[in-house]
Amino acid sequence: MNNLRNKFMLDQDIVFLNHGSFGATPKQVFKEYVGWQEKLERQPVKFLGRDFDDHMNTSREILAAELQTNANNLVYIPNATHGVNIVAQSLKLQPGDEILTTDHEYGACDYTWEFLCKKNGASYVRKAIPLPIADPEKVAQEFLTGITERTKVIFISHITSPTAIKFPVEMICKVAREKGILTVVDGAHAFGQIDLALDTLGADFYTSNCHKWALSPKGAAFLYVRPEVQPLVDPIVVSWGFGIEDFSKTGSRFVDFFQWAGTKDPAAYLSVPAAIAFSKENNWQDVRKKCKQYLDRTIADVTSLPGFASIYSDNENYTQLASIQIPDQFDVAQLKSYLYEEHKVELPVLVWADKKMIRVSIQGYNNEEDIDALVKGLKTALRYFNILETKKVE
Repeated sequence: MNNLRNKFMLDQDIVFLNHGSFGATPKQVFKEYVGWQEKLERQPVKFLGRDFDDHMNTSREILAAELQTNANNLVYIPNATHGVNIVAQSLKLQPGDEILTTDHEYGACDYTWEFLCKKNGASYVRKAIPLPIADPEKVAQEFLTGITERTKVIFISHITSPTAIKFPVEMICKVAREKGILTVVDGAHAFGQIDLALDTLGADFYTSNCHKWALSPKGAAFLYVRPEVQPLVDPIVVSWGFGIEDFSKTGSRFVDFFQWAGTKDPAAYLSVPAAIAFSKENNWQDVRKKCKQYLDRTIADVTSLPGFASIYSDNENYTQLASIQIPDQFDVAQLKSYLYEEHKVELPVLVWADKKMIRVSIQGYNNEEDIDALVKGLKTALRYFNILETKKVE
């Protein structure tokens, strides 16, 4: 994987272990992105007025094939939080409705549901999923005990942001469908880390970023909506698609509602096929396996330090992203700054459920030297901040 580093635009002097926040784009994909922008600027009227739908439809078809669904079940959006907002605002919550979720969800999406629940008299119910995670079936069973007669929606991450745990969404969606409960899956970290087959996964609504683990330029994500529930979804911005009676351009009322929302730069969306092609050209299935091995080693090395601990019951609970508990004595802001300023290590340091953690991303451009740099930085941080006696970490 070492040669992949040169295929990305990342600063060579930074130990970049934070792919999970905003991703990183390969050089050849970024070149494709700029090429679409140049094409737009050479003849904006032709590009946006006459060619836009053809370009977008082609890109959606390539993305849909990768996700094992029909292109008319997908629309491009700027990010996964945007997708959650579209669905949450479309479902017209009523007083007494409950949205069942976990205590591992992404903060911005929590705020979305909390805002709408407060506005409409609904309840956002967080089911605690304690660490370490048990086997998937037990997690699903425990979570589903939170269902009541008032549960209208289940909202759950496929791979969580703070704890990086892969939840058994297939099992949960199956039970929810049987009970007539709508499912909204936040897959922000899933596309590119794991294979997706959206038609068989079972979610009513699924949103994920393309600009994180799938390597596209920033500002590309998708919203999948199962055909049977597409009539429930309204666009946040109403534009020309609302008034079209003949849907010959896209073949879908759902797509027309969302594909055109006024003037915008679609270059990130149109570059997704280039990102998919890059992954295939570089045998990304093999790359992901190697990344997982590196992450296993990272967790083993870091947790060998005093005061650090794994939050996972086994190494099947995570993929290329993992959080590791750190000593409580650390100040999270100080540790993050120290690792970056003194060791050039870029990664998040966070607090979840009163646990202080670092979150490590391993992508194809990472190598064993990056792991060594992180371990060295954490070992010296123990000394620098007088967290533990020096003799214990030598």
